[in-house]
Amino acid sequence: MTNEWLYPRGSLAEGPWESIGGAGRAPGWTHTGIRVAELDGEIRLPADAVERMVVPLAGSFSVVLGDSRWELAGRESVFHGPTDVAHAGIDTPLRVIGTGRVAVAEAPATRSSDPTVMRAADVPVEIRGAGRSTRQVHNFGVPGAMAAQKLIVCEVITPAENWSSYPPHKHDAPSPTESELEEIYYFETAPARGTTPPSGAEPFGLFAAYASDRRPIDTTARVGTGDIAFVPYGYHGPAVAAPGYDLYYLNVMAGPGAERAWRITDDPAHAWVRSSWAHQRPDPRLPYAAKETDA
Repeated sequence: MTNEWLYPRGSLAEGPWESIGGAGRAPGWTHTGIRVAELDGEIRLPADAVERMVVPLAGSFSVVLGDSRWELAGRESVFHGPTDVAHAGIDTPLRVIGTGRVAVAEAPATRSSDPTVMRAADVPVEIRGAGRSTRQVHNFGVPGAMAAQKLIVCEVITPAENWSSYPPHKHDAPSPTESELEEIYYFETAPARGTTPPSGAEPFGLFAAYASDRRPIDTTARVGTGDIAFVPYGYHGPAVAAPGYDLYYLNVMAGPGAERAWRITDDPAHAWVRSSWAHQRPDPRLPYAAKETDA
């Protein structure tokens, strides 16, 4: 373990889950959770006072949410475009059936709701930034997209040599211009699209988080598939894709506020970088789409 906020793959294993991150797993952690499993068969979660989003990472799955059954047409990997995503409100038992890799985002909540599914074709895909700060964001679980009470969930693909989660920013001080949100980063890495590295290659990226006030946090880490970082407060970013390797992360956010909103404050030392994007072009390698539409 690098520090109390960074957990290597497998270090949060419990039962059939490769990782369970949430309350009690990191100091003072309260509002968000994540589960990741390598599945060949079925996995169950009981009804509880949490809402959940089921995100196929690789493979396709049947999801039984209460009395509803949905088929989630997944994907080859997280680097092959958006996926179908399912949401369930509180007090909804959940079963995931299939073969592949799956994540479940969680947040304590108080409101029941009917299960819903967003299909991959309907996921809002955003090309954010420009130049070496270009990244692809799948905004399926943000306000204005999939409905939820607390959860804010999205995924980001950063092609080799690019930076994302940049400029470094924070959301730890509730105000009219900033939300108070915990955040989880779940990472995956792979050889850059279009490359064939030799055997023994070890894809990786870099991630940083640091203090915005007197509360200490200092994460400067090499990350790879299955690693999880917790950001309770402070500035976070950049997330950097090393040359030769693409970087993915699933973001899970929620907080104590009544409003479900993502409002951020950039580190003032680096905020100027955002305005420089107006004079650069987006990276032409993006968007990464499903394999059958790859050029």
